[in-house]
Amino acid sequence: MELTQIRLLVADFPAVYRFYRDVLGLKPQFEAESGPYAKLSPDTGHAAIALQDRAQMAGVLPGLESDPNGYRALVVLRVDDLDAAHAELASRGAEFVRDPGPMGDRMRVAYLKDPEGNLIELQEWLALRERAHSAPA
Repeated sequence: MELTQIRLLVADFPAVYRFYRDVLGLKPQFEAESGPYAKLSPDTGHAAIALQDRAQMAGVLPGLESDPNGYRALVVLRVDDLDAAHAELASRGAEFVRDPGPMGDRMRVAYLKDPEGNLIELQEWLALRERAHSAPA
C-alpha cells in the first residue's frame, strides 16, 4: 500500500481551498476553487492534501451527513489489486462500509473504518488512458 493523500471533507469548499492554496502555499494539481474535489501538494514529497465537498461525498457514501461533526477526514491508500486487498483485509477482520466498485472511469475504490470510525479509502488506479493510446487506430 502507498499513502497518497489525506482527504478533508469540507462544507465551505472555496474558503478551505483558498486557505490551503493562498495561505499555506500548496500547489493545486489543477485549479478547482469551486470544487467538488481538489488535490494540493507541497513543493517536495509525493503525498498531498485533498479536499472534497462533503455533500458530493455523501452521494458516494450514503449516510454521510452534511453535519461537519460527522466524518471530517479520510486516509487514502493506493493498492495494486483492490479485490485482493479487500479479501485480505476482510479476512483480518476489516469491516467495509462499501465494497469495491468504480469511481468514475479512472479508479475503483472501497471504504472501511478503523476502530475509532475513521474512514479509509482503498484505491486501485486503472490504466484507461494508456489503453486508449495503445489501441490500434
